[in-house]
Amino acid sequence: MGDIITISNQKGGVGKTTTAINLCASLAAADKKCLLIDCDPQGNATTGLGIEKVNLRHGLYEFILGSDQAKEVITETNLSGLSLIGANANLIGAEVEMASMDNREYRLRQQILPLKERFDYIILDCPPSLGFLTINALTAADSVLVPLQCEYYALEGLSQLLKTVMTIKRGLNPSLKIAGILLTMYDARNNLALQVEDEVRAHFKKAVFNTIIPRNIRLSEAPSHGMPILLYDVKSKGAQSYLALAKELIVRGRTGRYG
Repeated sequence: MGDIITISNQKGGVGKTTTAINLCASLAAADKKCLLIDCDPQGNATTGLGIEKVNLRHGLYEFILGSDQAKEVITETNLSGLSLIGANANLIGAEVEMASMDNREYRLRQQILPLKERFDYIILDCPPSLGFLTINALTAADSVLVPLQCEYYALEGLSQLLKTVMTIKRGLNPSLKIAGILLTMYDARNNLALQVEDEVRAHFKKAVFNTIIPRNIRLSEAPSHGMPILLYDVKSKGAQSYLALAKELIVRGRTGRYG
């Protein structure tokens, strides 16, 4: 039975999609069968894996509203073991349509629970907002992984997200856990980054991953080529960091260290 992990932060530009793509790719490289679900209408996780949104006729919109079955919406990628349910332009209207539906917070959960038997990991990439798509993703998940950019306003955004997680936990998904807090865009030459790291680790302790994702040009370039960093430049610091994160996540899940 696989794990469903939502990657979420209400603050934009913290590395959610970069983490979703490259963590999935690294888990697949570790012989884990992974499904990445692009819950963001911008569709960056979709294009980041080389899938053109304009050519995607069957995606999350059709799946979450029930018009398409899993076999119609799951797309295979260029990396063995990594599959995708992508986002096309139709997903922009999903939140409006879901607003009037019964059990609207559970639409995604109902659709993906049967897929847990087919995949070791199902990773959900959320939009940087608290709409129905993000709520659906958090309600469907076993745990949430929080990317945290090492900058001044990071802790404020983290506080807001943790309040949201607690609200979802109380009302919609009592079993939701924190898979971990991931420090991203880290520059060891920057004193502020060091201060943010110290503060986050002091406050959240073991909830923070040991692995840190550095600022890395190759990581930034890879999406424009429609590739995860493992296929674009496996020797880069970005690639090696996500491989380390995948190993750490596997160990956390195996030892029950989700909080």
